[in-house]
Amino acid sequence: MAKGSGKVIAQNKKAGFDYFIEETMEAGIVLHGTEIKSARNGKVQLKDAFVRIRNGEAWISNMHISPYEQGNIFNHDPTRSRKLLLHKKQIIELESHSKEQGVTIVPLKMYLKDGFAKVLIGVGKGKKNYDKREDLKRKDAKREIDRAMKERNR
Repeated sequence: MAKGSGKVIAQNKKAGFDYFIEETMEAGIVLHGTEIKSARNGKVQLKDAFVRIRNGEAWISNMHISPYEQGNIFNHDPTRSRKLLLHKKQIIELESHSKEQGVTIVPLKMYLKDGFAKVLIGVGKGKKNYDKREDLKRKDAKREIDRAMKERNR
């Protein structure tokens, strides 16, 4: 199965708008108790999440997984930091990228692959406002062209 494929649970659409994604990497994620049940129900939000490298380990912060409805005292803190499962070589590579000026590591999407929860993380450089406006113009122009072609083919 290709990287980033599987049943998509959550996507971070804002990451593509705010960053130029230079490189992507697939990582496993450590979930506790009822977190996986809640994730399978699609109760995950990646909007403000980011990845940090601490003590040679990758951690994802601010990822919100809602408490499981049928859970009881075993429910978890929704925004706790969760460990990402990566090879040492990948962690070293991510750490070298994150030390560069203006570069951040963001989760792009979370999905299920062969029964395991995976996160696609990307190394992104921040976009300026004029870059964002340029992307919006390009997207609108493409939409207009597609609309005109559809009308013409009728």
